[in-house]
Amino acid sequence: QVQLVESGGGLVQPGGSLRLSCAASGSIFSINNMGWYRQAPGKQREMVAVMTSGGGTNYADSVKGRFTISRDNAKITVYLQMNSLKPEDTAVYSCNAVITSTSRVQMSSWGKGTLVTVSS
Repeated sequence: QVQLVESGGGLVQPGGSLRLSCAASGSIFSINNMGWYRQAPGKQREMVAVMTSGGGTNYADSVKGRFTISRDNAKITVYLQMNSLKPEDTAVYSCNAVITSTSRVQMSSWGKGTLVTVSS
């Protein structure tokens, strides 16, 4: 069993900042990619930012220059620093990790999500 737990969401004014965290726990042998996805009301889920185990990153065009993904491999935690937030960033943000379990089974695991609301 693998669990991903997000934290850090909330209400923020336009132009403000938030930092999301996602901690992984359970029967983990190794973690490959870790990343953040979001789903706004009435829209499909989209990739926000992903980081590989080697530190490579990929960002959605809409967040480049404003959001920064980082990870702490020792804590098995991935972070998303969000600056200059806009109302269109409002969404449920979910953490994803590609994990190899201690049984050597590779799986894609998701957290339950945390709501980010950008509004004045």
